[in-house]
Amino acid sequence: MKYHFITIEGNIGAGKTTLAHLLSKKLNARLVLEGFADNPFLPKFYEDPKQYAFPLELFFMAERYKQMKEMFQTNDLFQSVTVSDYLFTKCLLFAKVNLPEEEFKLYHKLFEIIHQQVMFPEILIYLHAPVSKLQQNIKKRNRPYEQNIPDDYLFGIQETYINYIKQHNVTTLFVDVSNADFLSNDLHVQTIMDALEKEYEPGQHYLFLP
Repeated sequence: MKYHFITIEGNIGAGKTTLAHLLSKKLNARLVLEGFADNPFLPKFYEDPKQYAFPLELFFMAERYKQMKEMFQTNDLFQSVTVSDYLFTKCLLFAKVNLPEEEFKLYHKLFEIIHQQVMFPEILIYLHAPVSKLQQNIKKRNRPYEQNIPDDYLFGIQETYINYIKQHNVTTLFVDVSNADFLSNDLHVQTIMDALEKEYEPGQHYLFLP
């Protein structure tokens, strides 16, 4: 395997965690999953975004930082590959969408201090799906607090991710998951596995599933 730290990203409902589980099994990799359910502000945020956005994003940043630091302080002799279902920079991207300007400036200062201590993945797998598909997946997994996410919010998140990837020239496998079924179609997972055998220059590399 050419990559030792692989991160999967994408919008809400894109299939990040499902793919991370499957890839980690096939690669015998250490799996790092975001503990979103541990954030007590998440259900409250969806009810009242203005009031709860700042504590929501602070809690996420603190938890992600703690998890990433612990992950790289622990050397696992038997697992030389790590697969994560989030990019630490996600903190800043969601904060940009969720916070008013003054709060975002403060958050950005804190992020700048912290993110320098966090390792960046060697390759990012970005799962891209139309908002209609994301909404289907959100309905299907049936987390109560997610059921009324507006399309506009998902569009905003998607645009923020894509702009970040392009502006920072991140080495990215940009995967169209409009018709993906990672759980039932092993060929979809294998296509990504095969793509990870190649070495890529910085920038976006587009991958279409069969």
